[in-house]
Amino acid sequence: MNLPNRITLTRILLIPIMMVFLLVDFKMTASLQVGSYRIEYSQLIATILFIIAASTDGIDGHIARSRNLVTNLGKLLDPLADKLLVTAALVSLVEMGKCDAWIAVLIISREFAVTGLRQIALLEGSVVAASKWGKAKTIIQMIAIISSLLNNFPFAFLNIAFDRITLVLAAIITVYSGIDYFVKNRSILVQHSKA
Repeated sequence: MNLPNRITLTRILLIPIMMVFLLVDFKMTASLQVGSYRIEYSQLIATILFIIAASTDGIDGHIARSRNLVTNLGKLLDPLADKLLVTAALVSLVEMGKCDAWIAVLIISREFAVTGLRQIALLEGSVVAASKWGKAKTIIQMIAIISSLLNNFPFAFLNIAFDRITLVLAAIITVYSGIDYFVKNRSILVQHSKA
């Protein structure tokens, strides 16, 4: 197994560890407090794990392309790892009362739909390339999830619901990017439906 695939597997393995720190009640009251801002250490650790896992997405892809190490396993694992990470974070945020369920369902549904489109495209011998909207939705999703995990830091001091605003914005951009993928690749669906 090559280095990019190991990095991707590491991202997948970090997901359950992150969820344990987010969802298991360790009966600890230890927290970081700066003024009125407060975050439990277990939540801070989970956030750091999420940031590390999310950042490995660009790293494994860059290494695979620059060293000519792109494999079929990597093509399968990389998007799967991304979907698992975002899904796990959103489900955890819903459980913690930090994200509305409708937002999580919209985002997760779009991810499954576009993954299905990509699978159909592969069957037809095509590739659905990432779009600018797909990249934008990834960035806003990461910002929204990190802000929510950090209890709206650094905007907690300003009484701005930045985490809520970015979650709604992430849902809107995610749905729009999904529609964009399907509109631009409708020929693949039409071709597949005739097969």
